[in-house]
Amino acid sequence: MYPDRVVSGMRPTGSMHLGHYHGALKNWIRLQAEQPCLFFVADWHALTTHYDDPSVIEKATWDMLVDWLAAGVDPTQATMFIQSRVPEHAELHLLLSMATPLGWLDRVPTYKDAIENPAGRDLSTYGFLGYPLLQAADVLIYRASTVPVGEDQVPHVEMMREIARRFNHLYGKEPGFEQKAQDAVKKLGSKRARLYAELRTLYQQDGDDDALAQAKAMLDEAGSLSMIDRERLFGYLEGSRKLILVEPQAQLTAAARLPGLDGRKMSKSHANAIGLREDSKSVTQKIRTMPTDPARVRRTDPGEPTRCPVWQLHEVYSDADTREWAQKGCRSAGIGCLECKQPVIDAVLAEQEPMHERAQPYLDDPSLVRAIVADGNETARKLAQETMRDVREAMGLAHA
Repeated sequence: MYPDRVVSGMRPTGSMHLGHYHGALKNWIRLQAEQPCLFFVADWHALTTHYDDPSVIEKATWDMLVDWLAAGVDPTQATMFIQSRVPEHAELHLLLSMATPLGWLDRVPTYKDAIENPAGRDLSTYGFLGYPLLQAADVLIYRASTVPVGEDQVPHVEMMREIARRFNHLYGKEPGFEQKAQDAVKKLGSKRARLYAELRTLYQQDGDDDALAQAKAMLDEAGSLSMIDRERLFGYLEGSRKLILVEPQAQLTAAARLPGLDGRKMSKSHANAIGLREDSKSVTQKIRTMPTDPARVRRTDPGEPTRCPVWQLHEVYSDADTREWAQKGCRSAGIGCLECKQPVIDAVLAEQEPMHERAQPYLDDPSLVRAIVADGNETARKLAQETMRDVREAMGLAHA
């Protein structure tokens, strides 16, 4: 069995805002301390919608990497790399495309939504249709166990699982596999070998998932097995195939939805965002000029916090006492809107202060970022090459 590994990426569409931080980066920062993580800039994916103007991608890539470092992604804990610097992603994408049914691609909900609402872009390209398959290659090439996603991306991970399953079914045929697997069973020792046979029968004849889980746990603990024998026995449990690609699990992220300056979801396209590393004067000015409850025409008019975008930011940034103060003061007209906004301003600036500090060394010396990414590219590529050796061999492409 392959080690647990988290893989996630983002398209470089420019500098990041606080919505990205609360929606994804905070989760990355938590995960990097718990298990091996690979975080990549999905620059090829950016071309699926920006193929007619790729000039923005390079700058956006480096800006985004600095933003990740500023937010707290730690290159000593996580591997940071650029997708296009690991060409094996493209090779696996191509090979997977040979056996992926077309219907699997056009049924993806996000694809259908984008085609129906193209936002003025021509999305009738092979690249856009195939982007879920490239996404699958991005994850499967690292044999990732976990992919942190929002709810809208769960169908993508399910498709990755189907693609891995189909690939293993079609190509997971090792010459003499069954005999090699039986030889590996003997290496477990007589007691474990009997238990393995019993659990395998329970799973294959009765579909007993508990038996499968118990057998896998036993194999994990069997120190006498080589990696290749352990892999064979995992495959033998479920049939007579060698497991080449791992089926990843979706991990739903408890992403906080950070509202924008107008109450809608924070987004650059809505022009309502606060940049991750935006200047403090600009942040202060943006929040001070935010719209508030339209019923408060005059300072003496009482308001209703639930109608006010500022209140939505209080729900994210303020403690219980401050929220109670804001609610009472608004409804009684005891405080003005500028007074109500000040704790939010203070909290946002306090959140951003360490980000500015972490970013500064990389802004002063961009070669530091490039060195981190060069190391990350090398680490990622070694892992990708291991998978591709197995994939090529399984598909009859290991010509020497």
